[in-house]
Amino acid sequence: MILGIGIDLCDTRRIAQSLDRFGQRFLDRCFTAAEQAACVDRADTAQRLARRYAAKEAASKALGTGIGEFAGLKELEVISAANGKPDLRITGAAAETLSAMTPDGMTGMAHISLTDEGDLAQAFVVLEAR
Repeated sequence: MILGIGIDLCDTRRIAQSLDRFGQRFLDRCFTAAEQAACVDRADTAQRLARRYAAKEAASKALGTGIGEFAGLKELEVISAANGKPDLRITGAAAETLSAMTPDGMTGMAHISLTDEGDLAQAFVVLEAR
């Protein structure tokens, strides 16, 4: 059963500007330590962060809440499997929101797809109850 879908498009240049302007403060506000470790100090740091930022926004849309009281940026964490497949770890208030959406006796799950082309990064999230 589909609980929600969300999509977001993020301009990599905007992420690069935030990194240049705010540095670690921007990283700490938006990304978990694991996300930072997976992205920072790479040639494509801004692109990697933009994909993750788009995923957070897409997930918050799938939850129906947007980023804020019911889903924080760091509560929506993009992790990668050993083979590189992205996954979404949902914690805190965002997990409570997902749980409230999920019918009794079912488990909420997230499916995520990330892509980029040039200066754009895109994420698509489907929330499912199984």
